[in-house]
Amino acid sequence: MLSQPDQCPCGSEKSYADCCAPLLAGEAFAKTAEQLMRSRFSAYVLKQIDYLYETTHPDKRDADFRTEMAAWANRAEFTKLEVLASRQGRALDKVGKVEFIAYYRQFGEEKQMHELSRFRRFKGKWHYYDGAVE
Repeated sequence: MLSQPDQCPCGSEKSYADCCAPLLAGEAFAKTAEQLMRSRFSAYVLKQIDYLYETTHPDKRDADFRTEMAAWANRAEFTKLEVLASRQGRALDKVGKVEFIAYYRQFGEEKQMHELSRFRRFKGKWHYYDGAVE
């Protein structure tokens, strides 16, 4: 795990302490799908694999899931998040979608991933379900 930044990596322009830190520390839970998506980006930046695992819908975790997710998080340096759109995913919804572009460096090369992610509630909390890379 990396040291905590002053400004939140998720692009909210808030301080990390006032944005994603309480979520990653387990002191609060995401109220919206977008908030969960942003916190997951921060978790990738900070290499917080346990948070990524716990916020992925249980139906999407297989035997190799944690290992594969850790490998992806550790070989990429995530640099910027741009949220393009959110659909549903509000406090009272059961499902939501968030479209975003995640910018990262891998093997010295600048890259980006454009994804439309789906989120579902499980036991009252938002979880990442799956995503389609655009």
